Amino acid sequence: MKGYIEIDQERCKGCSFCIEYCPKKAIALSNKLNLKGYFVVDFQTDKDCTGCAVCAIMCPEVAIEVYRGGSN
Repeated sequence: MKGYIEIDQERCKGCSFCIEYCPKKAIALSNKLNLKGYFVVDFQTDKDCTGCAVCAIMCPEVAIEVYRGGSN
């Protein structure tokens, strides 16, 4: 199963919990700032996200939405 995530950049506070707990290492801290001055995270499309939703569960700001697509 292939998946992807969308990150609400304005809710993200760059805490990196999603990065730490992603089993596929499909999320990385970016050099982009949101309007509140936090460095936000980015989804790495070249990684093999499975849509497991661990990142969304770990996000204290509820800034991540997970989608699951068709099979690989």
